[in-house]
Amino acid sequence: MAAAADFTQSKQAMSYALCKHLNLDPNSISSTLIKENDIVSLFSHIVTSPQDEVLFLHVKKWVDFSSNFAVSDGEQHAVLGNLNQHLSQMSVLLGGFKPSAADIIVFATVHVFMCHLSDSELQKYPNILRWMDYIQNVVDFGMTLQKINLTKSIFNPPAPAPSHPKKADKGDGDPNSKKAVSGQKNADKSDGAADSKKAAGENKVPGDKANPTSAKNNKPSGDKKKAQEKTAGKTTEAAAEKAPQKSAEKDSECSVSILNIQVGVIRKAWKHPSADSLLVEEIDLGDGNVRQVVSGLAKFFSPDELVNRHVVLITNVKPGKLRDVMSAGLVLCASNKDHTVVEPLIPPEGAKLGERISFAGFDGKPEDVLNPKKKQLDKITPHLRTDENGIATFRGVPFTTSAGPCRSSVPNADVK
Repeated sequence: MAAAADFTQSKQAMSYALCKHLNLDPNSISSTLIKENDIVSLFSHIVTSPQDEVLFLHVKKWVDFSSNFAVSDGEQHAVLGNLNQHLSQMSVLLGGFKPSAADIIVFATVHVFMCHLSDSELQKYPNILRWMDYIQNVVDFGMTLQKINLTKSIFNPPAPAPSHPKKADKGDGDPNSKKAVSGQKNADKSDGAADSKKAAGENKVPGDKANPTSAKNNKPSGDKKKAQEKTAGKTTEAAAEKAPQKSAEKDSECSVSILNIQVGVIRKAWKHPSADSLLVEEIDLGDGNVRQVVSGLAKFFSPDELVNRHVVLITNVKPGKLRDVMSAGLVLCASNKDHTVVEPLIPPEGAKLGERISFAGFDGKPEDVLNPKKKQLDKITPHLRTDENGIATFRGVPFTTSAGPCRSSVPNADVK
């Protein structure tokens, strides 16, 4: 059973995260208030004037759930079983993909009990573990709660499918076979000419005088014929070599390896001064490498919700201004079909700042700066998607870091 001190610590984390979620000052809630009040009372002190009454009522049900869970000695496993079933078809408690106040409160409460379970007991609640792993990576609980280290299965990425299967056509094949076909045609042509001459000889009227050397003089000499065949062979070989080279150049422009995709963390975020749909982020890539990026996330996240969030971004796009604000990167996000849910990709816990995302089978060197005129991103992004488990992929090959694959809570989604 969790100790009373643990619940005090969970209430501190809950209070801090709720204040951040509601754009309030966490320091406005005193430690005495946190210690002397239960979960229901603490929630009422923080959420004094709800903006959405319907949402407030739904959250209040989960506040009551947390309050009952904290005092239900001996019945926690049964309650967790129901919660695990509820999360089997949901990413977060109230539906959708964005954590709410309900997720913050329940997480902080359940966290206390889950920390005291053995590995075998934890495995009884796979949906809760998946949900907790997501929440602890996107919600800022301050320094109060330690992260739950989940034992994750070793990920072996599948072999990449060939990007452009080679088709057998006139442009492919062994040049020597072309020579053989060319030689066969020449032989057929020579045989046809010989047959024509033979027929002409058979139909010749007796006594007709013909120049026996005229046909012979029209034939190319042996040396001349060899020279012609040699020239034709070189032309065929040159054409055959040139075609694969063009194909390889075209494939390289569409390969994800030309992108420099790195792990970063958002240190600051603020609203764009002249565009309501845009936010400006200051992203740390480690080793003092900090860059400013403009993203179209204002409709989906507040600036405070993005602070301290780890993200995945393309860092070799050509820097430029978006509505007069300089941007030097592209934060990759997953979005559903109707673009009502947009979420930055989540690198795994333990991924190092600045490390480059890799793709099995695509080992090329990234370009220093992408050429906008070649429209390289337009050719690559249609192949960036999350799979049914939310793992981000290029042509089915996962975004991989030293700590595992990058993912999203939005499955089967486009990534841009």
